[in-house]
Amino acid sequence: MSKQQYGLIGLAVMGQNLVLNIERNGYNVAVYNRTGSVTEAFMAGPAAGKNIKASYTLQDFVTSLEKPRKIQIMVKAGAAVDAVIDQLKPLLDPGDLIIDGGNSFFPDTERRAKALEAEGFQYLGLGVSGGEEGALWGPSMMPGGTESSYQLVEPILKAVSAKAKDGQPCVTFLGPGGAGHYVKMVHNGIEYGDMQLIAEAYNILHTALDLSAQEFHQIFHTWNQAELSSFLIEITANIFAKTDTETGEPLVDKILDKAGQKGTGKWTTQNALDLGATVPTITAAVDARIISALKSERVHAATILSGPPPVFEGDRHYLIESVRAALYASKICSYAQGMALLKAASDEYGYGLDAAAIPRIWRAGCIIRAELLDDITNAYVRNPDLANLLLDDQFREAVESRQAAWRYVVSTAINMGIPVPATSASLAYFDSYRSARLPANLLQAQRDYFGAHTFERVDQEGIFHADWFSGQ
Repeated sequence: MSKQQYGLIGLAVMGQNLVLNIERNGYNVAVYNRTGSVTEAFMAGPAAGKNIKASYTLQDFVTSLEKPRKIQIMVKAGAAVDAVIDQLKPLLDPGDLIIDGGNSFFPDTERRAKALEAEGFQYLGLGVSGGEEGALWGPSMMPGGTESSYQLVEPILKAVSAKAKDGQPCVTFLGPGGAGHYVKMVHNGIEYGDMQLIAEAYNILHTALDLSAQEFHQIFHTWNQAELSSFLIEITANIFAKTDTETGEPLVDKILDKAGQKGTGKWTTQNALDLGATVPTITAAVDARIISALKSERVHAATILSGPPPVFEGDRHYLIESVRAALYASKICSYAQGMALLKAASDEYGYGLDAAAIPRIWRAGCIIRAELLDDITNAYVRNPDLANLLLDDQFREAVESRQAAWRYVVSTAINMGIPVPATSASLAYFDSYRSARLPANLLQAQRDYFGAHTFERVDQEGIFHADWFSGQ
């Protein structure tokens, strides 16, 4: 009796769609879900007539797979992953491969990889991006673990992954341990920044110009035809075209201004602090979601706290074009921060990340897919040791040529009392990074004054401490 080539545990929508994708690409699949009725519905519905075998016990599931077994887990990150692994281990043989395809925190992946490899098993942490549609038709996939583990499933992953315009699959081996889930975490952090920057562009134009949803649809549709072309700009244009079935009014205007989050953006910010890397645009985006959740407080504060009147008397067309320029410049800074964080993590954790390979596999399938990623890939091909994306000639020119419009947008927003935390954070990052001298000399003097933390001098080598109380 023939065995199944690939196994998947967890038949929520992402899991189901990945199974259908794998089967469509010529591989037979075994599936298992803790709740048997979910499996039954899947087999009677989307999986009907396909080369997919259902099992209703883990024992039967494992037995149905060819050796070495290749099992992907698609369950909620955290304790659920550990629980499934603990249930699987007694049923597996040395050399079998477990793949965690969820949004696991990379230290958890590091821990699991070490423990399982010590017991003779193989393990991959596989970041998967693209949502439900990506899972079905081709996601961007970010695997980390041992290279031999990746090679076991490389043909399958390449077959089911998204393909960029040049036909290249959006998957590659990234590095050891938690490297794959780390890259996925930073991808999601950049995604947070992108989404917040777009929301701020919308807010400026909405407040200043009182544009209709149809006008916004046309603006974002136009922007998607040029340098801002991306999945997020595309869906933003589509969002403004959607009407509410109950009222006939734009649906976006009926949605409560209270954003949720699953934690990957927060993880990015927290880890950046641990590494001493700076990701102010991503941090601002996380903060913006947190403050958005304080809806009742904000409604109350709006009756008590005042600001400038949100009246715009400038040129409407110039503002729209300036917001477009500011969005692109801010986006470049957000990606620069993310890529610099990946470099810092690669050095700290020994991942050996290929800076050009990462944006290359983000070019299709994932949420942040954009035309910009081809240019980022090329920047790191030109200079694999590029310290910061802003130092590449193409990106330096792109930002500097938009600098006046960028500053105009931020100052206009400030003067009108419109919060633009991510856009202004990107500009502050640019200004800080291009500054040969920052006021940190005063900070260090203060630290030495109250805590004897010492300082370095600009005119002498060595470490110094001043007697701040002598008056000299």
